[in-house]
Amino acid sequence: MYTHQSSNIAKTYLLMGLFLVVIAGLGYFVSAYYGNPFLFYIAIIFSVLMNMASYWWSDKIVLSMSKARPASRQEFFDLYTSTENLTITAGLPMPKLYIIEDPAPNAFATGRDKNHAVVAVTTGLLQKLNKTELEGVIAHELSHIGNRDILLMSVVVVLVGFVSIISDMFLRGMIFGPTLHGLRGASGDRENNGGGVLAIAGIVLIILSPVIATLIKLAISRRREYLADASGALLTRYPEGLANALEKISSYNLPMKEPHTATAHLFISNPFSGKSISNLFSTHPSATERIKILRGMTH
Repeated sequence: MYTHQSSNIAKTYLLMGLFLVVIAGLGYFVSAYYGNPFLFYIAIIFSVLMNMASYWWSDKIVLSMSKARPASRQEFFDLYTSTENLTITAGLPMPKLYIIEDPAPNAFATGRDKNHAVVAVTTGLLQKLNKTELEGVIAHELSHIGNRDILLMSVVVVLVGFVSIISDMFLRGMIFGPTLHGLRGASGDRENNGGGVLAIAGIVLIILSPVIATLIKLAISRRREYLADASGALLTRYPEGLANALEKISSYNLPMKEPHTATAHLFISNPFSGKSISNLFSTHPSATERIKILRGMTH
């Protein structure tokens, strides 16, 4: 288990570094193409502001999009007691618990840190899993909290969205060139002196950046799922519980009632029907592979 954790952490940092390089290059080419360094500074400031907003309000946004409601101890006693016992074992504060009225079995964790964390589960999950399976899922989500995945994934979501916004603005500027004639004119001398090559490189990067950013986001999400599986199994000391839970969750072939692409990576299983989604663009690793790894831990 420790080998899986160390490997996934290293690969995640590598992917995050690549992601930041893409954003830096994107901002540089945009400002260089228009001959206006001020645009680069605006992009950096806007990025910081978006990250701050994501840090403080990401949990509220996700819960609102998921139509989750607070779970009371009286109504969901088993969920509360299982979570309390596991948080004591993990040395974590008790997260807030929420319920999503949906027959599809699923769950996610969100929040900015362990002291402001939320775990949300669907009614379908509570109905379909037994106690040890539920504990496996809760341990998986608590591992996301303990490993600080919840903050990492919020930042990644914002950065992916930011890349898409810059790309869209730039491409619109290329299509509706006359509206940005003043900015283009300022860079006329630069383009006459070989700046055209820079412009072409920038255009290519702008077009490819949203795709690259999305693939990096998906790769990071997959790595975090493997890490949370390993950490969750270590927490319960019973990998079979989570493996059985994943079997039941993955066997449910219908999507959630109101899935969102923006939050799909937060769930323990893809909230969309996985039958029609290419593995390349899936937010989650194969359930079969995850189950195989978990059951391999018992040998």
